[in-house]
Amino acid sequence: MTTASDETAQWARARSGDGRAFAALFDAHRDRVFRHVLRLVPGAHDAEDVVAGVFLELWRRRDGVPVVDGSVLPWCLATATNLARNTGRGLRRHRAAIDRLPRDRDLVDAAETAEQRIARDELLHAVRALGEQDAALLTLVALEGCSPAEAAQVVGLSPGAARVRLHRARKRLRTRLTDLDPLPVLQEGDAR
Repeated sequence: MTTASDETAQWARARSGDGRAFAALFDAHRDRVFRHVLRLVPGAHDAEDVVAGVFLELWRRRDGVPVVDGSVLPWCLATATNLARNTGRGLRRHRAAIDRLPRDRDLVDAAETAEQRIARDELLHAVRALGEQDAALLTLVALEGCSPAEAAQVVGLSPGAARVRLHRARKRLRTRLTDLDPLPVLQEGDAR
């Protein structure tokens, strides 16, 4: 714990550019400023950001910071309050801007029919059900145009293992999509 005369001397050294003296003041007041800010902002991460801002401003404005009863703590607490309010306003503006953005459900492709959307959603659900490695293999080969050997290297399998897993994944996908479709799957040459 520093006395008022100790802090006045440290502050005088800090004002002249002594980083160690400034660090000692930071260590002396950091926890108190943090507790104060924690009451004013939503969480600890925001509080840490505000505390960092307080001490940055203390350093930046060190020639004009008033010392009250031999301490810079009152100035730090007042600055912390102002920065916390600014943070709150900024967060509210940010949330309002995010809320104004269109959502995926708002961006329905007018050309896509309900039947196409249902089919796409079923396909996505079926691919997700394959498991991470099999889904990655299938999407790399079917959608991204990778060869099975290239996809195998990406997911960490041998080319032979990748071909077997890819075959099984396609079979499971075909079965799952057939189970969802009430109409029988037509083979080539079949007529409806």
